[in-house]
Amino acid sequence: MIQLIVGNEGKGKTTKLLEKANQEITKVNGTIAYLDKNKKHMYELNNKIRLVDVSEFDFKTTDEFYGFVCGIISTDHDLEQLYFDNFLRIASAQKEDILTVLDKFADLSSRMNITLCMSIAMDESAIPEKYRADVIISL
Repeated sequence: MIQLIVGNEGKGKTTKLLEKANQEITKVNGTIAYLDKNKKHMYELNNKIRLVDVSEFDFKTTDEFYGFVCGIISTDHDLEQLYFDNFLRIASAQKEDILTVLDKFADLSSRMNITLCMSIAMDESAIPEKYRADVIISL
């Protein structure tokens, strides 16, 4: 399953994403990973949540990022949830490609039985109709 936190730049999506991850760590039996563009929020996350600073890796395409995410999943068999802050940016994706990218990650989520929660800097009205039901917070 994928979950989307959407809204234009500067609306507070990161704060909501951090809050959700911190709440969920008390409920899951397995592990949670949080992918971000830097380590800025390290001390805002529960210490049981694995923070991955994607800036340490050189992604140029969404396919490269997808492979990286598959690698994270394959090395942690207890992984239950993955959080993506500013998903389009860290995934090297363009807004016009959002449907294809969400399809790819939704399929991965379904096959691996892992919840993917993404903050996306887009207004809810710009999210493809197919994924509007997956919007859990719109700012």
